[in-house]
Amino acid sequence: MNKKWEGYKINEEEVSQIAKNHNISELMAKVIMNRNIPEEKIESFLHPKLSDLYDPFLFNDMDKAVDRILKAIDKKEKITIYGDYDVDGITSATILVKYFTSLNANVDAYLPNRLSEGYGLNEASLDSIRESGTNLLVTVDCGISGYEEVEYAKKLGMDVIITDHHECHERIPDCIAVIDAKRPDSSYPFNGLAGCGVSFKLAQAISKKLKLPDESFLNYLDIVALGTIADIVPLVEENRIIVKYGLEKMKKTENPGLKALINSSALKTIDSSAISFGLAPRINACGRMGQAELALKMLLTDNIKEAVDIATKLQEMNRNRQEIERGIINEAIEQIESEKLNNNKIIVVGKENWHHGVIGIVSSKITESYYKPSILICFEGEEGKGSGRSVDGFDLHAALTACSDYLQKFGGHEMAIGLTLDKSKFEDFRKAICDYAKDKLPDESVPTIRYDAEITCKDVSKETINELKLLEPYGEGNPAPLFAYKNIKVDSIRTLSNDKHLKLNVKDEHRIFSAIAFNMGEKKNSIRMGDKADILCAIEINSYNGIEMIQLNIKDIKKSI
Repeated sequence: MNKKWEGYKINEEEVSQIAKNHNISELMAKVIMNRNIPEEKIESFLHPKLSDLYDPFLFNDMDKAVDRILKAIDKKEKITIYGDYDVDGITSATILVKYFTSLNANVDAYLPNRLSEGYGLNEASLDSIRESGTNLLVTVDCGISGYEEVEYAKKLGMDVIITDHHECHERIPDCIAVIDAKRPDSSYPFNGLAGCGVSFKLAQAISKKLKLPDESFLNYLDIVALGTIADIVPLVEENRIIVKYGLEKMKKTENPGLKALINSSALKTIDSSAISFGLAPRINACGRMGQAELALKMLLTDNIKEAVDIATKLQEMNRNRQEIERGIINEAIEQIESEKLNNNKIIVVGKENWHHGVIGIVSSKITESYYKPSILICFEGEEGKGSGRSVDGFDLHAALTACSDYLQKFGGHEMAIGLTLDKSKFEDFRKAICDYAKDKLPDESVPTIRYDAEITCKDVSKETINELKLLEPYGEGNPAPLFAYKNIKVDSIRTLSNDKHLKLNVKDEHRIFSAIAFNMGEKKNSIRMGDKADILCAIEINSYNGIEMIQLNIKDIKKSI
């Protein structure tokens, strides 16, 4: 699929001034400007420090939460941490269980089963938790919209503290404390923390109250970084500090479970990309297959053998998830093509017995392939459960709201949704949402790739690469820099891995650069040796057999006009 290239609008005078003020190159200044970092925050962005972390008591209700938790610890009351089944929820629970245990608390954790219970608090689990002797329930990565469930927990005799990072309504649950920077009256300076980041701030607050050394909560930065990266929150401000120092801690982690997972994943480097594509899918696989407690057990155990055994199970579970996913993708594409569903502005596909734990991933891949919003629905008996993903410019949650008469329930946001409907209403729902999309989307949607600046051969150097490393860690809100290199000669080109990838040498003036284009083997017939080409690329160092070479990592390529 052809993609539209779009550069940022740049004020050259501002670029020169920022470069001069911060002693950086103009290329680096352009990238920083594109990240919308205010000039007064550039220095802390380039050189983040742990001392830049905000005071946790700036959170509304943090003092109330700390006092109630310390009272529970002092009186040996049982505390249960109620989490979620994804990486953020699992790491959030890990942090507080480990931290509370270090304070000699009587603490346990509960993660709902994705397949049988779904997201968030539910009455059946609250009954079980209360029967186990719990006096204080602390939610992590959930709870902010659980009004009825919180009231039910209180009727059962439990106090409730909510820690969450999701969007709030005007009303918040009535309980001991609600710690969420997105509550309407929030006074906290940053609202982008993941759920595990909020758990981390709670631990920081308790340590501050007890006058414990900083290491008492900083010990968990590796786990916080794992959850923060996996939850795709913006890697700016506090998240940037957490991830930068958490990744360093992860390289020498003392957590047996995390160490076993890193080893089983055979990571060559530990960075945000390795977490996103190496560690996170293995942990998420547990939740998707209804066994999130396995990953929690792995991160909590002090037994190295147990950690290795569980990490191996996670590896197998992830492979199983991938096989199920491939099967659903093939069946979905077959249905889309045979029924010409891609002629609609939004693709809606349904089938019996698809695994609803993985259809969200499949929807993402369908949307990526066709560059259209998609919703996949799996039917179990007379009920259908679905997940959907969108494209820029189409609010999928608004679309569901407009078609809510056909749904039992739904939730999510502009880019990703979940829903439940009666099977008998599927066709009516599909027609309604396709009609809705007709007026909201253009006839031909083209994905846009934004690049930071145009470069020439003088910009391609080890000095440039080393300077750009100051921008790491990369992630949501701080993507890896991408550059347009135009009118460069293709000196050689061949395919790798059964025509899956392209390997090139490209020449500009008297310099030849090695280049790689992953998953672009289909372009082998449109780009030939001797052609002049425009490329979008990242500049990196490729190490092979102890030799370091500059490499252009191509994200898109086309013939020069």
